[in-house]
Amino acid sequence: MGLIHIGCFFVTGAQTPECHFRTFGPYTGWKQALVETVTVWFDSSCPLCQREIALMRRLDRAHAIRFVDACSPDTSCPIDRGDLLARFHAEENGRLLSGAAAFAAMWRAIPLLRPLGIVAGWKPATPVFELAYRGFLRVRPRLQRLFRQEVAGR
Repeated sequence: MGLIHIGCFFVTGAQTPECHFRTFGPYTGWKQALVETVTVWFDSSCPLCQREIALMRRLDRAHAIRFVDACSPDTSCPIDRGDLLARFHAEENGRLLSGAAAFAAMWRAIPLLRPLGIVAGWKPATPVFELAYRGFLRVRPRLQRLFRQEVAGR
């Protein structure tokens, strides 16, 4: 039996899909060949964000997530760049998500974190995750300073 290499996703603002290849076959388990790709915008100037995205990239072995540096002047942003950097944003199935919903979409794209992403996307649990995310936003500046000091001390 052969292997199937399929998958396409739309880049924000593009009219045609870009190819995204995955291997499916008898040894990897036959799955639905067309796989949605999640796009995640991140703040590359934030040491905390850099660590988080580095971890997600390591866990994303299937390359199901397209990571976009929101700080790059070459990046096309779906909304105002300042708003994009103020909260975590992701796009899943053509829907722009922010906060806990964006994290849930990213987690669902990673097999190891998929159960957490499913729970976070479950309507009764979503407000709890969003509340936790808003709490994180309040301490984020302090965490960023801590990580910047740690990086400067190296």
